[in-house]
Amino acid sequence: MSGLVKSSIARKVVMALSGLFLVFFLAQHFTINITSVLAPDTFNEWSHFMGYNGVVQFILQPILIAGVIVHFVMGIGLEIRNNKARAVKYKKYNGGANASWMSRNMIITGLVVLAFLGLHFYDFWIHEMDYKYIAGNAEDPTRYYAETVEKFEPFWRTVIYVISFVLLALHLWHGFASSFQSMGVNNKYSPAIQTFTKIYAIVIPLGFIFIALYHHFNPITH
Repeated sequence: MSGLVKSSIARKVVMALSGLFLVFFLAQHFTINITSVLAPDTFNEWSHFMGYNGVVQFILQPILIAGVIVHFVMGIGLEIRNNKARAVKYKKYNGGANASWMSRNMIITGLVVLAFLGLHFYDFWIHEMDYKYIAGNAEDPTRYYAETVEKFEPFWRTVIYVISFVLLALHLWHGFASSFQSMGVNNKYSPAIQTFTKIYAIVIPLGFIFIALYHHFNPITH
């Protein structure tokens, strides 16, 4: 039993650390993407650097992909184990008395976010791999802004992005704060951390929604 508990705690800590890593990446990703609205030339410069820098491409990018895989595999595994561990099921759920909607549906919001990441990888990462390594095109530091705006022209794709970021907000609302709890952070700074995680869970997804809507309603005219 001791080994099982330690193993369960270790899984939660690994999931928390991978989640915090993805939260950091999300903030960095948003910082770059918002420049597509504020300063397209800067967006092109930063995107070109990220797309051709060896450290980013061959070290940080694989680490990011590994972080995504670890986080979601751990999350699904923990949810399955938790369901099996409940010897007595609730006969009737009493509203939010037992747990919030977010905490009870983390696996659902997580799977939707994972599906969205698949679309996002297809839209940008696969396209980038094809452009550079399959088609063998020459470097073009000015292409990123136009390619990004073009992705948001279809109404259906913009809607998917908006819905996905709403669910991401719900996932972050519970998951971000829980990451600190899983690592045993419980001190005088806990209320401030809780407040910060809630603000982050709203502001960052709303920022991404704004970017998607902005580009959808402001297409490049040829």
